[in-house]
Amino acid sequence: MRHLSRTALLAALATTLATTLPSLAFAHTGVGDTHGFTHGFGHPLGGLDHMLAMVTVGIFAWQLGGRAIWAVPATFVALMAVGGALGISGVDVPFVELGIGLSVVVLGAVVAFGLKAPLAVAMAVVGFFAIFHGHAHGAEMPADASGLGYGLGFMTATGLLHLAGIGLGMAIGRFGETHGEKYVRGAGAAVAVAGLALLGGVL
Repeated sequence: MRHLSRTALLAALATTLATTLPSLAFAHTGVGDTHGFTHGFGHPLGGLDHMLAMVTVGIFAWQLGGRAIWAVPATFVALMAVGGALGISGVDVPFVELGIGLSVVVLGAVVAFGLKAPLAVAMAVVGFFAIFHGHAHGAEMPADASGLGYGLGFMTATGLLHLAGIGLGMAIGRFGETHGEKYVRGAGAAVAVAGLALLGGVL
């Protein structure tokens, strides 16, 4: 119960930060930033591959528990920002679409098999895939959008998707004390299959 309360507190804090950061930034910037934020926020929500990967990062973090609940999603957001900067700057990163598709498969499989990876390994894996996602976001930024606003937008959306994954993991896990973990793994398997379908052009 103490673990769940701590998780809920972390989730609430992250949500507060995610929702207040853009407004704090806009207090000192202009309309272009607001326009960029809107486009940036919508970009991760406009692709099934992005949404599946980011929600699954949250589920994976919940599975690992402890510090991973905040460290794994935070690593994804941080490295995604790096990838986004590369995309905005026009720096080429090879196999971006393949990397995004594989991220869905790999993250889904990790959850499906319930792999209890060391924290450093988990952070390295999600950070690696985050670069591909970030580059795709950055490369597709509208020409008239503010880079700052756009970056804040897709980072905020990503953080909220991670929180959704953490919440989903908690909800499924508590659905049944005996079979909850099986349901979580089943969700991971479904994500992995969806990733394969995305790579195969079926979805």
